[in-house]
Amino acid sequence: MPVAFTVLLACALWFVTFYVSWAIFWVKISFSAVTLAVLSYWLQPDREDLFRFDKTAVFIGLVSAVLLYVIFWFCKTISNSLMPFAAGQINGIYGKGAGTDPALIACLLFFITGPCEEIYWRGYLQKNLMDRFGQLQGWFLASAIYAGVHIWSFNFMLIGAAGVAGSFWGAMFWRYKNLWPVIISHSVWSTAIFAVFPMS
Repeated sequence: MPVAFTVLLACALWFVTFYVSWAIFWVKISFSAVTLAVLSYWLQPDREDLFRFDKTAVFIGLVSAVLLYVIFWFCKTISNSLMPFAAGQINGIYGKGAGTDPALIACLLFFITGPCEEIYWRGYLQKNLMDRFGQLQGWFLASAIYAGVHIWSFNFMLIGAAGVAGSFWGAMFWRYKNLWPVIISHSVWSTAIFAVFPMS
C-alpha cells in the first residue's frame, strides 16, 4: 500500500534527521520534507483542487500562525511551571540549530520545509486517511503519525509540540480542504518560532 510505504519512509527520514550527523539539522529536515512531497506528488498527481490561493487563504494562514504561536507561548509557560525537565528539553530543540545562520534556517523553513511538509502530511497522508477511514479518524491518525515520527528525538516536549501543531494544521486542512492556508500557517509559524522570535 503506497500510503503505508510513505509512512515507513517518513519514519526512516526522521530517524536520519535526528541521528545522522553528516549535515546541518535544518538542511536534513528540509531534504526529508522535499523527498516526501515529491513522492506524494508522484503517487497522487491530480490535486489541483487542494491549492486555491486567494486573499482569504492568506488571511487565515497568517491569523492561524499568530494563534498557534500564542498557544505555544502559553504551553511553554505552563510546562516550565509544571515539569522541571521542560526548559532543558525546549533548549535542546533549539540546540539542533546551534551554529547555523538564522537567516538560512528562516529561508529553509519558510520556502522549503513548511510547504513540503504540508504537501505530504496534510495534502497526501491526511487526505488519503480521511478518504479511507473517515474525516475524524483520518485527522486523528495523521496527527498521531506526525507526532510519532518525532519520537526519534527522544524529546517529550518536541513530540508534544509536533502533536499540537500537527493536530492544529490537520484541523485547518479538514475544515478548509485547501492547502494554502495551512502552508502559510506552517511556514510563518515555524520561521517565527525557530528563527525570528524563538522561545528558548
